[in-house]
Amino acid sequence: MKARRIITSSIHDYSEDMQHEPETRYSNPEFIRIANSQRIDLSSIPVLSYPDFLKQNSTLPANDRFHCASYFAHPEEDRLRLICCIADDEQADILVSSAYVEKNGEPLPSFTAVHESFHLFEREIHENFGVAYTDHPWLKPVRYAHNRANPNDLMDRYPFFNVKGEELHEVGVGPIHAGIIEPGCFRFACNGEKVLHLEIQLGYQHRGVEQLMVDRKYLNQRIQLSESIAGDSAVAHASAFALVWEGLCGYQTLYPLLWVQALALEIERIAMHTADLSALCGDVAYQLGNAVYGRLRTPIINFFQAWCGNRLARTLIRPASLFHPFTETLAMQLTRTLIDYERDFRQISKLLFNMPGILSRFEKTGAITTDQARRIGTVGMAARTCGIRRDIRNSHPNEVYRTLEHKPLLYASGDVMARAKIRYDETLQSIGHIRNLLHVMPHPEEIEHSLKPASPDSLILTMIEGWRGQVCHCAITGPNGDIIRYKITDPSFHNWTALALAVRNNEISDFPICNKSFNLSYCGFDL
Repeated sequence: MKARRIITSSIHDYSEDMQHEPETRYSNPEFIRIANSQRIDLSSIPVLSYPDFLKQNSTLPANDRFHCASYFAHPEEDRLRLICCIADDEQADILVSSAYVEKNGEPLPSFTAVHESFHLFEREIHENFGVAYTDHPWLKPVRYAHNRANPNDLMDRYPFFNVKGEELHEVGVGPIHAGIIEPGCFRFACNGEKVLHLEIQLGYQHRGVEQLMVDRKYLNQRIQLSESIAGDSAVAHASAFALVWEGLCGYQTLYPLLWVQALALEIERIAMHTADLSALCGDVAYQLGNAVYGRLRTPIINFFQAWCGNRLARTLIRPASLFHPFTETLAMQLTRTLIDYERDFRQISKLLFNMPGILSRFEKTGAITTDQARRIGTVGMAARTCGIRRDIRNSHPNEVYRTLEHKPLLYASGDVMARAKIRYDETLQSIGHIRNLLHVMPHPEEIEHSLKPASPDSLILTMIEGWRGQVCHCAITGPNGDIIRYKITDPSFHNWTALALAVRNNEISDFPICNKSFNLSYCGFDL
């Protein structure tokens, strides 16, 4: 597909949709429109002055049609090239533009002051490269990466927001947690049992995954890294990397490979939604639900074991390759597994969602409004439970999801109940998708194609709808075709702020179910 370069004198196509005042609409927009997983020459990305770059991109997310897929800085000699990728969910395009700024230059006006959804992107640029802003409202470190611009910024001096008053107190949780979950620190400001504010500090692992994707030169190393970005989303991240690498190498992804990705994504979605329902039951002391949902997850992930030898589906997704064909025998096994699963899943869910004690804990607890979800740029389930139609399977689908005609499930209440119900309904929807996929199963065969070298001086961006939401991988190659910048945005990066807002004015004892209802990733955030 040929990228479309847009340089016009007005934004007539968008003006009817924009929700802000006419004087804030930009003129002379300049960007290049690309499709999901489309490679373009780096030189084809328009370069704007920073004021035009700011005005053009920061105003778009005021409309639900647009959201920021990725925004990052790319060092080029003695300057930084800021690259902004705005997803257009109606046209199935990504609008890409850029601007140069000086390293250690004068402070810049921030995108965040115009639209809050950019706040973490700019905080990350500030932490990594020292870019200062004049009006960013919350300019704090994100991860304390080893290569941060200011090594004197230390995690033990994190500037937590403080509240003071005779009736106010603070509660600290973490960073070390019981069990095996990753570290994260939660600081609650409370009036009695009521939470007034929650600040979440992450980044304790300093994993450096993005830099490792640059430093590791062998394809198998990068594949294994992609599967390890977030272990509960191995399929989603491995699929995103596979499409990135295939696009860079000029490989037209075969339908059987897209089919396997879609099938594995829906199985992963079922497994994780089931696990989360189990955890939610545990947090409200519904032990039957906790046990039954936990048991139901097992045959789903065991099917991955039968298919590719790993219960998290590692080794299944590979660029331009399929070493674990999906056979008729596997199709029959999956069909039987889903019949048994669906029967018990419907039965325990009927009990769960009709139990007064459960309803009293879930309903109106941990609610965020549509306006809040829109302003902070939520994606995936968190957005859809607030009535925002954000689902890559629908807005930027590949050939397989276009055939499935996937329709996002939307809710209005934005509370724990909505986040529990969407897991139930999406699980049944995924079962339907899997059955439809089995009706059009491609002929099982092992596929392995040798790829051409990656194209030099290129950019490619891929979005996948994982079970949490939008997984985004963006790569830039240098003059010899090797990756020189790799940017990963897990859905948790967009959604942690939603959890902080959700617990406000709730009892602190409700934090566990609020937290589990989002089930965001620490490791997917700490890159």
